[in-house]
This record gives sequence, C-alpha cells and structure tokens, in this order.
Amino acid sequence: MTAILSASELMSALAGPRPPVLLDIRWQLGGPDQRPAYEAGHIPGAVYVDLDRELAGPAGSGGRHPLPEPEAFGAVMRRAGVSAGAPVVVYDGGLGWAAARAWWLLRWTGHAEVRVLDGGLAAWTAAGGAVSADAVSPAEGDFKPTPGGLGLLDADGAAALAREGVLLDARAGERYRGEVEPIDRVGGHIPGAVSAPTTENVGPDGRFLPGAELRARFAGLGVTAEGGGRRPVGVYCGSGVSGAHEVLALEVAGVAAALYAGSWSEWSSDPERPVATGPLPR
Repeated sequence: MTAILSASELMSALAGPRPPVLLDIRWQLGGPDQRPAYEAGHIPGAVYVDLDRELAGPAGSGGRHPLPEPEAFGAVMRRAGVSAGAPVVVYDGGLGWAAARAWWLLRWTGHAEVRVLDGGLAAWTAAGGAVSADAVSPAEGDFKPTPGGLGLLDADGAAALAREGVLLDARAGERYRGEVEPIDRVGGHIPGAVSAPTTENVGPDGRFLPGAELRARFAGLGVTAEGGGRRPVGVYCGSGVSGAHEVLALEVAGVAAALYAGSWSEWSSDPERPVATGPLPR
C-alpha cells in the first residue's frame, strides 16, 4: 500500500466497500486553533484531531512536541473511530506536516493501513470534492497501539546516526546554518547532520514530488534506496512535526527512515550537547 493517495483515489475509496476513517489534522505552528475551520467545512465524515493536545505530550525537556503516551494516543484514535482492521486517511490544510505527524504516529503504533491525502483539503476541493459542516460522531474504534512499527531515535541515537549513517535536518536552511533561530534556545544543527529542508520534497501545490525525483534528491544527500552499501537514515526537525513529513517523503522514495521525535527543540535545550553551524555537516 502506498503512503499517500490523491483526491480522486480518496473519492474512489470512500465509494468502495471499505471506506476509510477520515481524520482532519489541520494545524498551524504558533497559529490559531483550527477547530473552527474544521467546523466551518471538512471532508464529509472526517473527525477533527488536535495536534498540540492529542498528537503530542506536554512540552518540556523532551521538546516542544514530544510523543504522546501510547495509551493516551490510542484513546484519541478510538474516539475518532479508528480500528485496527480498517483503513485510515489523514489530511490537513495542505502543508502536509500535521497529517504526516498523524500518519507517523499511527504507523509507529502498529496501524498498517494509513495514508495521507496528498495536497490536503486544498487538493480535495480543487478536485471537486464536497465539504460539510455537519457534526461527526463516529462509532468507537478498537485500535490498540503497539509501539515500534517505525524507527524512533533519542538524542544519543541521533548523534550516533549522524556519525555512522545519514541524519537529515528537515528545517529551513538558515536555521540549520545557525543564521536565525526564531523558536529554540540556539541556532545550528546536530554535528554531522545534512541539511535537507522538507519544503524541497513538494511542488508549488504542496503535493509530493514523484518518487523518482525524491529518490534522486535524497541520493544527492547521501541516501540510497537499496543495496548492500546503504547506510541507515534518520530525520529531525524543530519539534518532530515537519520531520515526520520528511520520513513520509522518504517512504514515497522507497527509503525507510527513523525519526528523532525530540528534534532540535530537545537537542538544543541541553547546553552540554554540541552544536554545529554553517553550511557543512561538521
């Protein structure tokens, strides 16, 4: 099963014998609550899930968006109607970061049939898809999380991977280089990490580049999709959200990658951890 699907593919799936559970994950970093936007219009049948409150634990030493406790996440998914044997499609407003966070969490906790709507709600409406303001009350699902379905790194694991494999930094290049840092304690990057802004994985419409183009892009950064010489791959970002989007892009390219969920917000909070600056990995 592919990790993403188009709006037309979603329309066909919704009309088929196994319609997916739909989750609306609209979110803006530092922006207003997106529930009012959801209530004003969403894909019919979609359930709203709040990233900050339901797809992350409390901010602290583990970063700005640490992973939620698996059982708490499972309860959220069950309330949203998610079951282990039923397909799930997640979408957001179009950027893809929030939807990818939900995709990653479901895959990490063992759900095998979850996909992201490529281009989000904007792609749906552009394809003629209807929206609804009706309240949605799904039947309780039965999903029970079993963590370990995708690779997960802690700070020490990320540091080791930067030395022994390929660690990609999904933030904007100027934050990687340490020229600006609008959010976290200090600018720069994990020593050995390679700059790979997640914005370069998509086209102007916010949809992912074709798999072949993504493979070529990641190959240029030292990542290979297969072969005996392949090195392990990891990704981090500011707080584990856009990094999930890069893990998804790597999946589209045919590459399995681990996520450092604490990301730069966790790494940079400890003054004992080394920080590199400039355009080079070192």
